[in-house]
Amino acid sequence: MKKLVLIAVATLGMSMSASLLAESGDPVRGKELSSPCVACHQADGNSVVPAWPKIAGKDEAYLLKQLQDYKAGRRSHALMNPQVAALEEEDLPHLAAYFAGQTPAPGRTAAAAEKLALGKQIYFGGNTATGVAACVACHGPNGKGNPAAVFPSVSAQHGVYTLDQLKQFRDGLRANDPGRMMRNVAGRMTDEEMSAVAEYIASLPSK
Repeated sequence: MKKLVLIAVATLGMSMSASLLAESGDPVRGKELSSPCVACHQADGNSVVPAWPKIAGKDEAYLLKQLQDYKAGRRSHALMNPQVAALEEEDLPHLAAYFAGQTPAPGRTAAAAEKLALGKQIYFGGNTATGVAACVACHGPNGKGNPAAVFPSVSAQHGVYTLDQLKQFRDGLRANDPGRMMRNVAGRMTDEEMSAVAEYIASLPSK
C-alpha cells in the first residue's frame, strides 16, 4: 500500500512538472509584455534592490508557477498581485519564458567568513539536532535547483530577499510550497541560521 501511495505521489509530481513545462511560452512575446516588470526587476530580470528578487535565468516552469500562484491568490504580495491580475492567463507562460532566458547577474555578500561558514554548514548538512533538512537536497550543490521537480535555482539571489522568504515560510505568510516542504524546513530554523544560509546562497556562482 505504501509503495502504491509513493508511486501515485511521484506520478502526480511528474505530471505537474510536465503540465507546467508543456505551457512553454514565447520569449519574444514575453519581452513585449515585460514593461510593467522593469520597475522592480529591471529589463533583464536582475533586480538591483535587495528586497526584490532576481528572476533572470530562473527555471521557466518555476517562474510560471509563481505567476500562476499570484494570479490565483495562492501567493500574496502587495505589488505583485495587482500586476499579475492585469495580465491574461495566456500571457504568463510568455513572461516566464522571457525572464528564464535572461542571464543572471553575480551575487554579492558582505557577510563575515564565520557567517558564510555557518550558512554553508546548514546548506549542505542541515541541523540534525533540530531537524533542519539540508538545502542541497532540493536546490543542488551549486544552488541551481531541480527543474524536473520545479525546485528553483537560488544561487546568487539577494540575501535580503532570501531571508525574507524564509521568514515568510516560517510564519505561514507564504504557503505555496508543495507539501509544506519549505514551511517545514524554515519552521525549524533559527534567525541566525536563516540569515547565514541567505548570505551563503548570495555567494554562490550565478552561472
